[in-house]
Amino acid sequence: MLNPIITLTTDFGLADPYVAEMKAVILKINPDAKIVDISHQIQKFNVRMGAYVLAVAAPYFPNGTIHVAVVDPGVGTKRKPIIIEAENGFLIGPDNGVLTLAANKQGVKHVYEITNPKFMLPKISATFHGRDIFAPAAAFLSKGVSPSEFGREIRKIVTPRFAKIVRKGNMLTGEVVHVDSFGNIVTNFTEKELEWASAKDTLKIKLKEYELNLKLCKAYAEVKPKKPLAIMGSHDFLEISVNCGNAAETFKVKPGDKVTLYRFL
Repeated sequence: MLNPIITLTTDFGLADPYVAEMKAVILKINPDAKIVDISHQIQKFNVRMGAYVLAVAAPYFPNGTIHVAVVDPGVGTKRKPIIIEAENGFLIGPDNGVLTLAANKQGVKHVYEITNPKFMLPKISATFHGRDIFAPAAAFLSKGVSPSEFGREIRKIVTPRFAKIVRKGNMLTGEVVHVDSFGNIVTNFTEKELEWASAKDTLKIKLKEYELNLKLCKAYAEVKPKKPLAIMGSHDFLEISVNCGNAAETFKVKPGDKVTLYRFL
């Protein structure tokens, strides 16, 4: 597993030197590392957005890729820095939910808390663990250090609300995890939830005050322009969309809003 790709996902933006500092630390430890930027334009402190962007991008990288995600409003607190060893690669970042969607998609094998100072910078800032803990961990991992050497194995990671589906009777309650630039409403429901709902041609769903019976489509153009539809998006999450329109504006929806899926009995 020498010299794999290391990806970076942060809310740092590009105006400050923070991203460059992380890359410098990685390259100083492993000059042969291949660094790929997924995004540094995650909305500030928006763990949900960071988790979604990482989860949808990560599956397309080669096996063994190391993904570093730093959207960390709790930096310097007791939240754990972790390495998740997944089926197809590794996820590194704070245990605050930013890694959870990607971990759920990739399958978790082991989780380790990063505590070994041997694999950190000598001086740890209370405000920049991305540079001082996560970047060096990724670099040493890319050089072949076993993930078990970074610290003790732990059994549980934080599972935020946006990564949970709650079942009650004939209802499943999830939430909006993302609204893309087209206004498509991306939920946290997957094919598994659609199978439970016995959804074949029509989907019964509640979105805020709207109770909708939506055609379950394979293409946006299966309904007339400006008409709503349901579709499994390209990242395998259920989307509520408006053909040639903006669903988020139509239904006045934002990330974090509840979505209820009803089972056809």
